[in-house]
Amino acid sequence: MIVVKANGYGHGSLNIAKHLSDEPGITFCVFTIQEGIELRREGINNPILIFSRIHKDWIALATKYRLWVNACHQDDLIILDQFHKENGNCPEIHLKFDTGMTRLGFDPKETKKVIKYLSEHTYLPVNGIYSHFATADEGDLSYADSQLKKFNRILDICKHSGKQFRYIHCSNSGAVLNLPNSLFNTVRIGILAYGIAPSDEVTMNIDVEPVMSFCGPIVNIRRVEAGTQISYGGVYKTTHSTNIGVIQTGFADGLPRPWYENGYISYKGDPYNIAGRICMDQFMVDFGDAVPELGDEVLIFGKKDEDHIPVETIAKSIGTTTYVLLTAIQGRTDLVTI
Repeated sequence: MIVVKANGYGHGSLNIAKHLSDEPGITFCVFTIQEGIELRREGINNPILIFSRIHKDWIALATKYRLWVNACHQDDLIILDQFHKENGNCPEIHLKFDTGMTRLGFDPKETKKVIKYLSEHTYLPVNGIYSHFATADEGDLSYADSQLKKFNRILDICKHSGKQFRYIHCSNSGAVLNLPNSLFNTVRIGILAYGIAPSDEVTMNIDVEPVMSFCGPIVNIRRVEAGTQISYGGVYKTTHSTNIGVIQTGFADGLPRPWYENGYISYKGDPYNIAGRICMDQFMVDFGDAVPELGDEVLIFGKKDEDHIPVETIAKSIGTTTYVLLTAIQGRTDLVTI
C-alpha cells in the first residue's frame, strides 16, 4: 500500500499514482473520499482505501467508484449493513482496531463482538483488518511492541473464530524499518516511499533518494551596499556590498518562514544564505559576489543535479517534522520528480 493522502505528502498524488499504478500489487491509500474519486476520474484503477471515518452520505459514491472503506466502530457496520440491504451491495471493508494510537478504531475488547456481528452478516464484504503504530519511528520501541502484541491477539481471536482476511496490515514506514515482525502480508508505505526518513530516530538501512526537488525561480537581482536592510522588519542587514536575488516562492507555497534564521538555498552546487524574513510569495537570497542567471532555479530542499538539501535538515533546524514541511507545499509550485 502506497499512501498518497494530502496530495501525495505534497508530491502530487496523481503524479505519484500514475508512476506506480502499473507496479504489481499496489493499493493506494487516501484520507478523504474526494481524494479517492479524483484518482478514479484520472484513470487510476488500483484498489484505493479511504482512511477517514465512513459517512453515510457518501457510501453510494464509494460503491460507485469502487473505493474501500474503513469500519472502526459498531455504528459503521450498522450503516454499511443498512446500505447493503437497501442496495444489494456496499463498498469493500477494512476493519480498523485501535491498539494504542487512541484515534479511530474498534477497542480490542470488542473483537469478539465485531466477529459475532460479521458472522451474522456474512454478506458484508470485509477483506482487510489493520491498526496503526504510534511510536514505530522512535528509538524506544517498547510501546510499539505492546501494540503489536495487542494486534496479534486480535488476529488470534479472529482466526479461532474462523474469520480470515485477505489483507492484514499494521506497518507504516517506521515499522517497515524498525519492526520486521510486524509486516504481515501487507505494508503501508507513506513518507518512506518519497525517499524521506520517517524520523531522525530510525536507522535508514536502505538506499533511498528524495523523489522531489522543491525549487523556486530567480526573478530579480540587485547589487546593494553594506548596511542595506532586507525584507520585513529589517532583521537582515548586509555587512558588505553584495548581490541580493529575489526568489519567487514564499510561505504560501510551503516554504517554512522560521527557516530564514539559519536557512540557505543551493545554487549550482553552492549554498547561499536566505536574506531576511520569508514573505508570502517571495524571499531574498544573499549571493555575495556570485551573479546568478535570471530565470534559473534555486533548490529549496530535495536533490537536483549537483544541489542537495535534505528536508530533514530543515525540519531539525526549525523544530518541526518532515511531514509538516512536505504537506505544506501548495499547487503554485512546480514539482520536479527525479
